[in-house]
Amino acid sequence: MQVNGYFKKHKLIILGVFSSLFIILILVAFGRLAFKPKQTISPALPQVERGSIVDRNGKPLAVQTNFYHFGVTPSSIKDPEAFAKDVAPALLADPLEIATQITSAKENPKTSRFIYLRKRLDQVTYEELHQICVDKKYNFARFDRIPGRIYPENELASQLIGYMGDDGAGLAGIEYSMQRYLSPVITEETSKQTQGNNVFLTIDANLQYKLEKIAKHALEETEAANIMLLAASAKTGEVLSYISLPSVDLNDYRSGTIEETIDRPAMTQYEPGSVFKVFSIAAAYDQGAFRQDDLFYCDRSFEKTLPSGEKVKITCLSNHGYLTARGALEVSCNDVTAQITDKMDTELFLAKLRGFGFGQRTSLEVPGETLGSLKDTKDKYWSARSKMTISIGQEVGVSAIQMMEAATYIANKGKGIQLTLLSKITDKDGNVLYQHEPVYKQQNIKPETAAYILSCMQSGAEKGIGWRANLGDIPIGVKTGTAQMADTKNGGYSDTDFLSDCLAFFPAEDPEIILYIVIQKAQGIQYASRIVAPVIKESADTIIDHMGMNRGSAASVAHSGHISIQSTHQIKVGSSLPDFTGKAKRELLNLLDRTDLNVNIHGSGWVVRQEPEAGTPITENMKLDLYLE
Repeated sequence: MQVNGYFKKHKLIILGVFSSLFIILILVAFGRLAFKPKQTISPALPQVERGSIVDRNGKPLAVQTNFYHFGVTPSSIKDPEAFAKDVAPALLADPLEIATQITSAKENPKTSRFIYLRKRLDQVTYEELHQICVDKKYNFARFDRIPGRIYPENELASQLIGYMGDDGAGLAGIEYSMQRYLSPVITEETSKQTQGNNVFLTIDANLQYKLEKIAKHALEETEAANIMLLAASAKTGEVLSYISLPSVDLNDYRSGTIEETIDRPAMTQYEPGSVFKVFSIAAAYDQGAFRQDDLFYCDRSFEKTLPSGEKVKITCLSNHGYLTARGALEVSCNDVTAQITDKMDTELFLAKLRGFGFGQRTSLEVPGETLGSLKDTKDKYWSARSKMTISIGQEVGVSAIQMMEAATYIANKGKGIQLTLLSKITDKDGNVLYQHEPVYKQQNIKPETAAYILSCMQSGAEKGIGWRANLGDIPIGVKTGTAQMADTKNGGYSDTDFLSDCLAFFPAEDPEIILYIVIQKAQGIQYASRIVAPVIKESADTIIDHMGMNRGSAASVAHSGHISIQSTHQIKVGSSLPDFTGKAKRELLNLLDRTDLNVNIHGSGWVVRQEPEAGTPITENMKLDLYLE
């Protein structure tokens, strides 16, 4: 008994000591807080209203708005049926469905405190519903405002534009890649900024609509899985049209399928087939592997046995007989292309292809771009036939935008131009923060090589297998390609799935436009010369008419005013005023640098009238008014 009493006594002592220490710690903490200097609470920084995405002419493609989540506290609703009857009409819903949703939530401890009945209500629905809740004194109802977007053109260029999440951040496309401009992070230094910047794309919405219509018709006619169509200015690298079908309505993005939301021109890697011969022949000619009048014999098969005993065989669709390199491109001969490639140094050949941009990203302002695939001789999958196979567009992976940027080297005398989707960025007051200027790349092929390839492609449209793309009154250069697609289930190549594509330049002698179309998994006829070349022709005709390019079949063509392509000609002014009629606005800009003329440009488009008239002698500080439409 004494032992037990001893332990009880010591337990009380130990407990008392710990209790005293605990009280002392509390008093010290309280003292520190009591005598700590008061801290000022920084006011919350303002939220920035997201900037708009517009086309090159300012047509809205993505505009800021607000959506509302409508929620209730189920446990506070005494009569779910009456409440449901009141709000159902505004929600276009069944009252029984809403009442059941509330009753079920009341019975669940996890949801009885709060549930959302509907999300992403538009402004009109919100105002109607809010008024009902105010009139009926439904204090248990709550509306959470979230930033949102309206996409006025619905599915137009949908994968390019992308979409925005409920937290106000872009999740795909330009909405994602231009997030820092559309919705800048506000700091104390920039706390006065309440609206994001506006992003002007290079695409023309009206032209995009016209070409999407053509692409949709082609998709239906061929019963294909998908189609890509890209058009760009050969002189500036500005992408004028960016199409990937099927597409999704951006105002209902969440209901779209994966196939409808994939940005194929940037993300999809594929073997381009015979279109790639353009770059292979360009590389060979640039290295002096052949002369223009050299003849090669096609007996339908290129065969070669290496010293190691390894055999190489490249087959051709026809026995073409004797062909020059031009003829090989005209009829798309595998045999002759392989023979020409065999004459090249392998490392120099691959270096030229990398110089075109293959195997690397283009830096176009879209997320998720693929690198593509271009093997080197050290790759474990490299074989004796790889060089010849790559030359005809197999064993090489490209994206559509890689093909477009590679084409700029052909269009610009061997010097590439970086593609862009960004025309300019302005603040809310219209002040220009960024203006696109062409970014030129290193010379990869000689000017005479580029000119030779363009002339070969023109021959391909006039008397080769690309004749269905021939415009007649404007010279066009084309190269078609048809490639077996990979069999993802069984390996190797599919016997039923083909990719058909076509690359085009026009006018061929000095290209202004690069056009590229890809159709995947067409049903029935799959040859690109049959199914893609006609789409190239229709698309080129549409672009030419839309832009008002001069053509032999029309005495005069009205210009829409939506696109101006940089001219290669500068206006020269002597002692008297020249006739400016028909000149584009871009051609007039150098006049603004003159100190002897006070130039005023009215409107946009092309000059229709000038004051004073042509031939008037130039005097000191002469005033020149140019009126454009």
